[in-house]
Amino acid sequence: MIDKNKKMKLSEIRKYLLAKGFKISKLNKNTKAKELKSLYLTSLFSLILISFFFILPKGYQFSSKIFLTPEEIQNKSKLNFESTIAKKNKEKIKPKNKVDEGINLKNLFDDIFELEKLPSSSVRLSASTLEQLFKDEKYNLSDVRKNKIVKPITIGLLPKEIKKIESTKKRKDLFIKIVLPLVLEENNRIKLDRKRLFVILNKNNNTKSEKQWLKKKFKQYGVLNNDLSTLKIRMDEIPVSIAIAQAAKETGWGTSRFALEGNALFGQWTFSGEGIKPAAADIDAKHKVMKFKVLKASVRAYQRNLNTHSSYKKFRKERAIQRDNDEKLNSLELVKYLDKYAETGKEYTVILKKIIEQNSLTDFDAVKLLPSSKKLKKLI
Repeated sequence: MIDKNKKMKLSEIRKYLLAKGFKISKLNKNTKAKELKSLYLTSLFSLILISFFFILPKGYQFSSKIFLTPEEIQNKSKLNFESTIAKKNKEKIKPKNKVDEGINLKNLFDDIFELEKLPSSSVRLSASTLEQLFKDEKYNLSDVRKNKIVKPITIGLLPKEIKKIESTKKRKDLFIKIVLPLVLEENNRIKLDRKRLFVILNKNNNTKSEKQWLKKKFKQYGVLNNDLSTLKIRMDEIPVSIAIAQAAKETGWGTSRFALEGNALFGQWTFSGEGIKPAAADIDAKHKVMKFKVLKASVRAYQRNLNTHSSYKKFRKERAIQRDNDEKLNSLELVKYLDKYAETGKEYTVILKKIIEQNSLTDFDAVKLLPSSKKLKKLI
């Protein structure tokens, strides 16, 4: 028994409690520190967690405004286009530019691939048969130069006998008669697209169908970031005189193996897919000349090439300048900017200029193709 009146020492209390079976442990300083640290960390974590859930909704609203693409394509192309033109003389042309990076070549030539997939009804007519056809249709270059009108006569394949025509003038005339309607037809396609683009440029907001059309054209012309000013510069026709001159130079006025076997009018290279191996190429050379089912596909691929490839950026800028000044394209000036088309550079452009001048090809720059549809009729 413990005497309640007697004061007990701490050591005696300890012995008593131990005798009764109580276990006594000593609380050290480290344990206190750990408990305090644990309490501190728990409080800090709770504060951070509460702050996170408080800030999250506002942060999401802010990021949505900054990073999410709006549904409407805002029309700022006029300012962007003027800015692009103003920087013409200051901008250095690089082999690759930001606009050309990340281009999907499948999208770029998708409509050309589709054209190649279509069943071809083209029959290779002889040179004499073509001459008779053109005569029956009253299709002669003298009248074309005078009246500036061409009937929509589409020839899919060059005649094999074209290289056997002894008269240089007759061979050239036949070649021009075949190529001219093809170039005009593709230019008309671009004109219709360009006309629709200008309608969109004059609107503040775009309809659903217009946005879908723009999306398709951005891909088709290799334009990134929905840049309307770049699309405006790229979506434009190639002067007829330049197209005919280049076709004449690349094919020897329609007599080359590439033109007769592969319908390749412009000597475009390919490193994959179907093509014709150049006879004079090195054994290790991997390139081929692009092969097409019909001449029309070759013309479209050529125009798309000049309108999208980074090598012809100067050509497109000069064309945009001419458009901005008087809406009339000067082919003899534009041809100077095609030095990247061939390895001979400036010498190549001099030859093209001579072909244009010696054969009076600028006479065809203002020629119109008679309409084959209501849409085309509005362009004339």
